[in-house]
Amino acid sequence: IMDFSNQVVIVTGGTRGIGSGITQAFLKANATVIATYAHNDEKASLFKTGLSEFKDKLIIKKFDVSLREQCEVFFNEITLQFEQIHVLVNNSGIRKDNLGAVMTEQEWDSVIDVNLKGTFNMSQQAILHMMKTRYGRIINMSSVGGSIGIAGQANYAASKAGQIALSKSLSK
Repeated sequence: IMDFSNQVVIVTGGTRGIGSGITQAFLKANATVIATYAHNDEKASLFKTGLSEFKDKLIIKKFDVSLREQCEVFFNEITLQFEQIHVLVNNSGIRKDNLGAVMTEQEWDSVIDVNLKGTFNMSQQAILHMMKTRYGRIINMSSVGGSIGIAGQANYAASKAGQIALSKSLSK
């Protein structure tokens, strides 16, 4: 088991689904975790209540990763509270499935904005901080759909392919 004692980890979309599992794994590895979410205050509250044994190590923050200004505010607040951010896990993601021929602009834009633009917004802010402290790791949660495409998920597959390319570009 890895030990993340004295490390600060941000997990976007960290209160449900895969993100909740990632959050719990880092908590069990002794990290301080900031789990973010964009919707459903009740579910986020229940998630935190269910992890009461980690109350000193778990922070829940609500904001929209697709909005650059909200990402900036989040990082400004977090970096006042913590000297260093060690790990960012870009896990936030949504799906709005529809056949490509009838997919609405809103269905396309919302998925690209959260999945791809949100990953960029959070990575950019994290990189600026990590460069100052000369340490950091960014993990982007993509999907096989980004490599093979999925019927009825042109927006999702495109966003995940974009995440793969973004990850490769930022790592260089």
